[in-house]
Amino acid sequence: MHSDLHFHPIDGESLAQSVVSQVTQAVAEDLGTGDISASLINPDTQATARVITRQAGIFCGALWVNETLRQIDSSMQIRWEVKDGDRVTPDQVLFVLSGRARSLLSAERTLLNFVQLLSGTATRTAHYVALIQGTETQLLDTRKTIPGLRIAQKYAVKCGGGSNHRIGLFDAFLLKENHIVAAGSITGAIEAAKTAFPDKPVEIEVENLEELAEAMAAGADIALIDNFSIADTQTAVAISRGKIVLEASGGITQDSIAEIARTGVDYISCGDLTKGVEPLDLSMRFLLDQ
Repeated sequence: MHSDLHFHPIDGESLAQSVVSQVTQAVAEDLGTGDISASLINPDTQATARVITRQAGIFCGALWVNETLRQIDSSMQIRWEVKDGDRVTPDQVLFVLSGRARSLLSAERTLLNFVQLLSGTATRTAHYVALIQGTETQLLDTRKTIPGLRIAQKYAVKCGGGSNHRIGLFDAFLLKENHIVAAGSITGAIEAAKTAFPDKPVEIEVENLEELAEAMAAGADIALIDNFSIADTQTAVAISRGKIVLEASGGITQDSIAEIARTGVDYISCGDLTKGVEPLDLSMRFLLDQ
């Protein structure tokens, strides 16, 4: 059933605005009143720098690199050797920079921070996607992202082969335990959501098969089956086909995800994609022009 129900994608305008905002903040916190170390270098000195990866993984972050160069010194040049979503291997050159030595040094940490984090996110996602290969289950991210970098990390999840859940609290309902308590019941929460925003998908968390049955009867679009056993997940899949979309969540790890996917659930959401990230190990190698 999941093929005809999708969360709103990140649109190009939102992504572009997010990149500018994120880079602006990163440059401001790093440069402050000016790069005093780079100021020691003759402003006319030109240099070339190669950025390589020391690890295998999935590359992500080209937009953030380009924007960092634009904000720090738009005269710097870049030659790309990879694109977002490419699989990279140790010692591979990702891109080559050229321009004022001062500018290259001032831009180094900001652009590496973005590429390391986003490539790490994409790489982790690709690992989880590979674990459920051969099933019909789609892998979703969550809102468990680094504050201020949500759209960036969700973009990286897409580059790693995953799919995006809702962007925030504004574009889709996810009614969890405390929402249900406040509304009085599962049925009450679903009815209130459909009345208030009839065009938004309504997802509700259920903790057992009885609550799933109530959610189905009340017309929810998606049921988040939270920490279900494999046996109960199999039963949930059997009784929900064509009636409600199922998303498995709660303590999903690389050790458990494959078995859960084999039950036939539509989605598995995993916070580990964005909060358990190991940044890709990168290095910038500097060479002064003769």
